[in-house]
Amino acid sequence: MDSKKSLVQLLGDMVYTPIGDLSVSIGDIIIDSRKTVPGSLFIAIKGYTTDGHLYIDQAIERGAVAVLCDVFPQAIQPGITYIQVDNTKYCAGIIAHTFFEKPSTKLNLIGVTGTNGKTTVAFMLYRLFSLLGHSCGLLSTVEYRVGERIIPAARTTPDPVSLSRYLAEMLASGCTYAFMEVSSHAIDQERISGLEFAGAIFTNLTQDHLDYHKTMEAYRDVKKSWFDSLRSDAIAISNADDRNGSYMLQNTQAIKRYYGLRTMADYKIRLMSNGLGGLHLLVDGTEIHSRLRGKFNASNLAAVYAMAAELNQDRDEILRGLSLLKPVKGRFETVGVEGKNVWGIIDYAHTPDALLNILDNILRMKEPSSKVITVTGCGGDRDRTKRPLMARIAFEKSDLFIMTSDNPRTEDPQRIIQDMMEGIKSCDRDAVMVVLDRKEAIKIAAKMARPGDVVLIAGKGHEMYQEIHGKKIPFDEVEIFKNALK
Repeated sequence: MDSKKSLVQLLGDMVYTPIGDLSVSIGDIIIDSRKTVPGSLFIAIKGYTTDGHLYIDQAIERGAVAVLCDVFPQAIQPGITYIQVDNTKYCAGIIAHTFFEKPSTKLNLIGVTGTNGKTTVAFMLYRLFSLLGHSCGLLSTVEYRVGERIIPAARTTPDPVSLSRYLAEMLASGCTYAFMEVSSHAIDQERISGLEFAGAIFTNLTQDHLDYHKTMEAYRDVKKSWFDSLRSDAIAISNADDRNGSYMLQNTQAIKRYYGLRTMADYKIRLMSNGLGGLHLLVDGTEIHSRLRGKFNASNLAAVYAMAAELNQDRDEILRGLSLLKPVKGRFETVGVEGKNVWGIIDYAHTPDALLNILDNILRMKEPSSKVITVTGCGGDRDRTKRPLMARIAFEKSDLFIMTSDNPRTEDPQRIIQDMMEGIKSCDRDAVMVVLDRKEAIKIAAKMARPGDVVLIAGKGHEMYQEIHGKKIPFDEVEIFKNALK
């Protein structure tokens, strides 16, 4: 990749209004003024919580030679080139993709969207294609994998500049496939603008993020807009078992394929058994055993199988690879201590549907005499409408429900508990144990569990921290649970 490009080259055929020299040489693209280096183009983006236009002068002080903005600042600095466009959020992705020489067109870039299952499907595709001998990259909620580098994930889908930067690094390290989660926020905020996807998967749609999208229809249509934008030679794969599955592909120009467990589909998997030891599946007439657990993971495996088949991988090798896949960290992750016959399950379930799926699967798999103890809460500064729904599910599906904190962020944990309690009938509230300290709640659950019991610790999954008042405090649920069992 050339280290520098002229500004006019990066702007291409965009509609813009310039002030200054368009031939200025650009050495990097920056959207965080604190990371500006000499020779940068600073893109001022008006975000959900802050406005990059407030930091234009700071970026210039740090060495930016050009600024892309929605509105010209009042003070125009001499020697600096300013470009005004209608939408810097959209243009940032286009410009970054051009600056990094359009890496998505040289990789097989596969995206996964949906309320639940994004991380598992993206991770399993990464692991499967690695087993099949391909060099792969990954951008997920858990972590980013760029060549040999493993980077802790700051968010599910990175910002548009980081996205193209990571994809360019993947390409330079020899990757031929890249798998990424595509969140509804990322689509709505146009973080994926400029990227060309070879494939896209829809897993499911259930209630989440209504604090942001306001309605389920708006949430659904944001996801659909991504499929609408796919090129005609891309592969669009959707869940036939989800009521929104066909709607997602209704207007796409891409090649349409469906997967499912219950509904007629191009790729159908039959779930033969589902236990704590794993899944027994029938795939195109071939029986396989998977170490993954839960009916929802049978559906996730169907999505992975469908995409791998559509990408022309060898069928027998795909099936062999599926049988070797391990559970993703924090997704129905089972933990325990030798000599203690208690199952601990750590899961990221933080939506009503995800929590219901987890508990329903636990109830199917456990012994009739075993009890289920659920420890969960709800995140602060997020969709409040799901709190009572999650509490009701946890109470109704568990023998004991310990209501606790999740990531309270800037909210009062007691207020979150009050919202959750709205989902419990007044006459049942005394049966709910409230322990605000999550660590203490996990310890109590472990100590109350008897041989054969299952303890579900839901909401945080892979996260190794608890976020309280803007600080991320180290928090390892697996170790806390194991130590309590000992």
